[in-house]
Amino acid sequence: MWYVIIDDPMKILKVNKHTNTTEGSPQMMEKLKYEWTAEDKRKVNLDNVAKYILYKTLDKNVFRKIKSCSSSKVIWEKLTQLYEGNNQSKEKKLMVTTQKFDNIRMRLGETITKFDERFSSIVIELLTLGKVYNNREVVIKAMKALPENGISKRWL
Repeated sequence: MWYVIIDDPMKILKVNKHTNTTEGSPQMMEKLKYEWTAEDKRKVNLDNVAKYILYKTLDKNVFRKIKSCSSSKVIWEKLTQLYEGNNQSKEKKLMVTTQKFDNIRMRLGETITKFDERFSSIVIELLTLGKVYNNREVVIKAMKALPENGISKRWL
């Protein structure tokens, strides 16, 4: 099914018996719907299945942005643009997320659990943007982000 998302819906072809290309190989032409076999129908329906799966995985706000797309490939391209952006926007996201990582501090009154969620989401976002820190760097950063008083660092 992935090739339908990458390459667009499948076209069902047959050999055109009336013409040949200059290399002698047969020229292909699209089959008429009444000529389709059960397998051909299954292949043509793959785009609908892919669209259905993509629709069901999206929330209402994102669905509104892609509902007018004509094929699963167009939906995928739109989603890629929405979530990844172009190279320039990726670099900006990386810069902003790196700054968040560099400047993170545990907030006054914040629980360890909430801090860990916030810290982990930044580290995961950096990973998805291609920035990888080794475990030692992440642990040191987390330790430095904890407050000097209020939480005993010896328990961590």
